[in-house]
Amino acid sequence: MKTPNPRFRVIPSLLLALVASLLFVGPLAAETKTFVDKAAEQAIRGAFKKARPDLAVSTIATSEIPGLYRVEIQNGPTLYSSADGRYFVAGELFELGENGIVNVAEKRLQPMRKDMLAKISRDDMIIFSPEGETKGALYVFTDVDCGFCQKLHQEVPALNAKGIEVRYLAYPRQGVGTPTFKKMVSAWCADDRLAAMDAMKARKPYPQKQCKTPIIEQYELGQQLGVTGTPAIVTESGMLIPGYRPAEQLIPLALR
Repeated sequence: MKTPNPRFRVIPSLLLALVASLLFVGPLAAETKTFVDKAAEQAIRGAFKKARPDLAVSTIATSEIPGLYRVEIQNGPTLYSSADGRYFVAGELFELGENGIVNVAEKRLQPMRKDMLAKISRDDMIIFSPEGETKGALYVFTDVDCGFCQKLHQEVPALNAKGIEVRYLAYPRQGVGTPTFKKMVSAWCADDRLAAMDAMKARKPYPQKQCKTPIIEQYELGQQLGVTGTPAIVTESGMLIPGYRPAEQLIPLALR
């Protein structure tokens, strides 16, 4: 299995500070490209290649602002560039509409998250299902050593009681090969995955096991979907909810 692409880590500290504040940082390669003037695309690609040849520009598309182009950096953020590639901005784009303020990136990414998560095999997730009818589901990118992930796990019985299935995906925050990563491998390889997850979220020891797992792929997927920390909760509609939320706040979102 391949390791996550490290190229974006070398961005200067000022840009990193800007990017860290973004809620949605990961481009999705499956997006349909909007028509772009060839001269503008060549100018933008050329400018980025000259200034930072280590950054791979995956997609250039028109943005909602005339004259400003959306630039997707592979395994990095969404940037917005002038047509000549001389200027760019890093940040979120919002639209003021009749229904209030809309995050443009979220509106674009939400259906893509929905489609990509729906394709994940149930066998690749650790799933806590309700005893009766399943009325809704939440995907949760989790880290077994994350305090707020452990707190969220305590809400699982309340979610299950309302018919909400909790589907765990692995997102070891410190990366591949770390102690947390190895713990999560043991959870995914356990004969009883639910018991393993319960034990680890309760900070109890659990036997180490090794097998082939989808953890690296899920970690990379989380980066693509805009996950920057844990827990990161995604509804079946593709809405990203960063951080811990109590069950009473999650239930109406999961049942929409």
